[in-house]
Amino acid sequence: MKLSEFKFTLPSELLALYPAENRDESRLMVVNRADGTIEHRIFKDIVDYFGEGDVMVINNTKVFPARLYGNKEKTGAKIEVFLLRELNQEAHLWDVLVDPARKIRVGNKLYFGDGDLVAEVIDNTTSRGRTIRFLFDGTDEEFYKTIDSLGETPLPKYIKRKAEPADRDRYQTIYAEHTGAVAAPTAGLHFTKQVMKRLEIEGVNFAPITLHVGLGTFRPVDVEDLTKHKMDSENFVVSDETAKLVNTALDNKKRVCAIGTTSVRSLESSTSANNRLKPNQGWTDKFIFPPYDFKIANALLTNFHMPESTLLMLTCAFGGYDLVMKAYKTAIKERYRFFSYGDAMLIL
Repeated sequence: MKLSEFKFTLPSELLALYPAENRDESRLMVVNRADGTIEHRIFKDIVDYFGEGDVMVINNTKVFPARLYGNKEKTGAKIEVFLLRELNQEAHLWDVLVDPARKIRVGNKLYFGDGDLVAEVIDNTTSRGRTIRFLFDGTDEEFYKTIDSLGETPLPKYIKRKAEPADRDRYQTIYAEHTGAVAAPTAGLHFTKQVMKRLEIEGVNFAPITLHVGLGTFRPVDVEDLTKHKMDSENFVVSDETAKLVNTALDNKKRVCAIGTTSVRSLESSTSANNRLKPNQGWTDKFIFPPYDFKIANALLTNFHMPESTLLMLTCAFGGYDLVMKAYKTAIKERYRFFSYGDAMLIL
């Protein structure tokens, strides 16, 4: 398929700048592949679609405050540093994006807070990318506490407002556990303890995977021929226990619902020759677009995504291009809210 086939016009007022007041009261569009029907529900109604022995695969990555604001030595010029990934824990070496990039050169020192944190630029990686080393004498725990206190919640750039204190909680799933993501696995933002408890009472199992979401999730596709697009690699883990839960559900012909596109990519990066899930850890750059034969998940919960995004492409591969694009037209007509803080879609 071509990039231009995933284009649509989204009215700007449908881009959600803030989340729903209550996590589980976002709207939920339910798309049924078997008969092509579309239902309009509230997220907490998700309980009606799952039962005994079904499995929900959740991504328990935890977002850290990856956006730092500081000053350049000597000139005092204001700079933004976005922490992408830690390259070496002992040396406090990080892969980052800087803005304005033209002012940040190898050898520059950058200061954050009242000099609480100092970094030195040691390499150029891309036009905006740099490798920096934090000059920090304390323990690892003290270092991460400093990042936590100085950093800002890394809301996506298309949410055109400053991060607020409330975002620390709301741009995080309630089951977040393993720190390492610079973007939230947003399908999971709708879950509350009450909804999860009700699902557990129905006999639904939660199977965690960890995929540390990187900025590649939002990287625009700039080639018309999708086979030429390269995804950024992201680190992921699928445990023995999760593999057992998922495979038992598949063997018993139960639902395996991936909560979010990151969960799907982890599952599809860990399939065995007989189309079962195997324990795995490492890096994945799997890019899923139509047509694609899914081996593990047979249901998907996801948000409403940007035009021409890899997330929309994966959703179309899962739900069927025509049906998903019809659902998106319906979502716009029915005034659903889009993107990270928006409403949800369940594809069965």
